[in-house]
Amino acid sequence: MKRRVGENHPGYRALMELLRTADAVWNASRVFFERWDLGPSQFNVLNLLHLNPGGLSQTDLSRQLIMHRSNLTGLVDRLEKRGLVARQEVAADRRAYNVVLTPAGTRLLREILPRYYEEAARAWDQLPAKRAKELIADLQQVALNVEKIAAKLPR
Repeated sequence: MKRRVGENHPGYRALMELLRTADAVWNASRVFFERWDLGPSQFNVLNLLHLNPGGLSQTDLSRQLIMHRSNLTGLVDRLEKRGLVARQEVAADRRAYNVVLTPAGTRLLREILPRYYEEAARAWDQLPAKRAKELIADLQQVALNVEKIAAKLPR
């Protein structure tokens, strides 16, 4: 039996809703971070560095943020200019460096994170914790499926 595809297929509709949701979250994040003169991507860099106190290379940051390294360079430059991050040379390789959070970046995150976690939790107010966990598993499966599809596409 042939699978029914098209705009009414539940998988297609779910994918479109996922994209709409991602867009809504991104736009709400932009508004949320404005009070600190940050964008969501800048916050994501700071938060990753907070989670990795030893710092990360720009390559590692770009991989974890799923963005091109050249775009990340501009983000790091702006954060460095504000004194929120610093580039530190890697002792074993003078050509390489890690990006680390500065004390000013740490203070800023201490101000932001409690509010951020609170608002993130509110985004799930109407969804039981059990369902949120199931949704995480579902989204991880969708990501794996999409990665398999992309690997088979011609380049």
